[in-house]
Amino acid sequence: MYLPDFDYHAAASVEEASNLLGSLGTEAKLIAGGTDVMRMMKEGTLALKSLISITRVKDLKSITHDQEKGVVIGALATHNEVMLSPVLQEKYMSVCETAHHMANNQIRNIGTIGGNIANAVPSADFLPILIALGAEITLQTSSGSRSMPLEDFFVGPRQSVIKQDEILTEIIIPEKGFSGSNYHKFGLRRSGALAVVGVAVAVTMEDNLCKDVRIALGAVAPTPVRVPEVEELLRGREISAALLEEAGQVAAANCRPIDDIRGSKEYRQDMVRVFTRRTLRKAIDAGHV
Repeated sequence: MYLPDFDYHAAASVEEASNLLGSLGTEAKLIAGGTDVMRMMKEGTLALKSLISITRVKDLKSITHDQEKGVVIGALATHNEVMLSPVLQEKYMSVCETAHHMANNQIRNIGTIGGNIANAVPSADFLPILIALGAEITLQTSSGSRSMPLEDFFVGPRQSVIKQDEILTEIIIPEKGFSGSNYHKFGLRRSGALAVVGVAVAVTMEDNLCKDVRIALGAVAPTPVRVPEVEELLRGREISAALLEEAGQVAAANCRPIDDIRGSKEYRQDMVRVFTRRTLRKAIDAGHV
């Protein structure tokens, strides 16, 4: 497979990239790592006349902790940079562990967290854990910016609310006081597999009492989804094996998986049941986020 001809632009700033996106229209697309876009162009499933690289915008690579905002992750941080970040290892080890189990080392060296989000693939690994942690994103143009909860960004498979000239510049994980979090996925091979089912949990425990919890599922609906029915079931209750099993059953009943080559609807629903129970247990036992 060969890449078709296209015009290449290397933007030096977010403003320049935004202006190029606006002027070149829908046949232009932003790339950073380009791991997904290049594959689709080779396969012929994505036809573009122009690619706009933002890899030169170095201020989008940092991962910092802000006392007021929380942890701020630049959209150009690679999966390996997320995995090895001292800030994230201290604050949100579950995000580092998620990055560690994504793709292979070569892809992790060039693929970016911003690309993983912006592509809006329902099985993307970062989405459930970031949603469970209450992450927000910033979308910027040459004339301004807007922020929103990450869970509001997605509208369908590979579809989001991002406008043609907008660029995802940062992901913010605010301080919510979670005592533990975890992301667990099931794939069809030992490493680097796409998620057939992904479950993320962030929980606040007081002894054995669940004070607060957020649960997000990936690969079992057109977009990553929260399951408020399970959250309400658990909130304010003492944790027991029976309650965790009930939580898994409620999660399975409230997801919308499809049948495809990687798994049937019924299989995915049962995996949601099992993995919700397991991920809740791991997050509760973690003692750190």
